[in-house]
Amino acid sequence: MKANFDASFERVIKAEGGYVNDPDDRGGETNLGVTIGAWGAYLGREIKPDEMKALTKETVKPFYRAMYWDKVKGDDLPLAVDYVVFDFAVNAGVSRAAKFLQRAVGAVDDGVIGSGTLGKVAVTNKQRLLANFAEQKQNFYKGLAINNPSQQKFLKGWLARVDHVKSAADSMLA
Repeated sequence: MKANFDASFERVIKAEGGYVNDPDDRGGETNLGVTIGAWGAYLGREIKPDEMKALTKETVKPFYRAMYWDKVKGDDLPLAVDYVVFDFAVNAGVSRAAKFLQRAVGAVDDGVIGSGTLGKVAVTNKQRLLANFAEQKQNFYKGLAINNPSQQKFLKGWLARVDHVKSAADSMLA
């Protein structure tokens, strides 16, 4: 939904937190949820030392819009659905977020949100969609932890985020 980007961005940024450089985090050096690889790709250049530490919310907001919100068609999704898909795209990639949405509404899961997916979203019960989407996310994160023991330490936080995002989305529907 067009009017929901700013609010969704604020929620995602709050969840993402600040600067981290955990050797077990496969994203590498990260600030405000932006990985060094994604930031370099967005800018089209190599990132200088300490540049990641200097990122601000205002600096990364256009990145979030272009790299996640616009790619998951956030302006075309209904309230609450836009937020959960956007949040998961930030966490696990645009294609995976699109596929989870497509599975939740019974669309072909090709990883690209188009008119077919949007049509199915429009006629699907939103609470059921949100519940299905959250369940897929939980299973995804549990699978990551099972398949790669170094990721086990992140599982509790991932699952808490799933619950928090779903709760916030549910409140948008109320």
